[in-house]
Amino acid sequence: MIIDSHCHLDYEPLNSNIKSVIKRAEDVGVKYFLTICTTDVSFLKILNILKENKNVFGTYGIHPHEASNFTNLSTESIINNISRDNKIIGVGETGLDFYYEHSDKKTQKQLFLKHIQACQESSKTLIVHSRSAENETYDILSSEYKNKKFKILMHCYTGSKTFAHKLLDLECYFSASGIVTFKNSKDLSETFKSIPKNRILIETDSPYLSPEPLRGKTNEPSHLIHTLKYMSKIRNEIEENFSYQTSKNFINLFDLKI
Repeated sequence: MIIDSHCHLDYEPLNSNIKSVIKRAEDVGVKYFLTICTTDVSFLKILNILKENKNVFGTYGIHPHEASNFTNLSTESIINNISRDNKIIGVGETGLDFYYEHSDKKTQKQLFLKHIQACQESSKTLIVHSRSAENETYDILSSEYKNKKFKILMHCYTGSKTFAHKLLDLECYFSASGIVTFKNSKDLSETFKSIPKNRILIETDSPYLSPEPLRGKTNEPSHLIHTLKYMSKIRNEIEENFSYQTSKNFINLFDLKI
């Protein structure tokens, strides 16, 4: 069994072909999917996807790119939204993106904190997006974790080995996307080789970041098999065992019975 821990089934071209997309994934062993929220419009689509597909779970959260459009979002609102369906199992994706900085840094930090507080109050898992913001991301996560522990998943992890090992002190999990398969990602491969096997998940982030040998094409959950094969190889693990371990990690992180 394989689980795609982060995809965007509400995005096109996946959404308009969702039955075919899920069928192709199931045919290669991907049995469960976590489709990730980025805006309120995204969330409404996700709620419909959850009703129509038993093996799809969802989240509620606002992407850091959108932070300036959600300055009035409250922790209470986040909690109310994650309560709308029992298949909403996480909060996010949220975090800090100082690479593009579509929203100013202060606004991103404020919204990030609201998502964290929602996790602390609800016991849901936080899905974190972090780009060009390692120090700031760690400072916020570590400070809040000291106040009250919460579960953290670093989605599409591309950070340094040093950052990863600091985050392990916060009991973080790390998700590998297709980026790890790219030829220029040798440092990232070394980082994932150093992370304990009980802390690793895999994802597509589809429709983005299709892995080798499909790089540049529209990504979809069926492509996860290539990331699985690559990760198994670099970690010198049997593919079936690695698939089982990452699925077990997903189930443990989100406290599921599947």
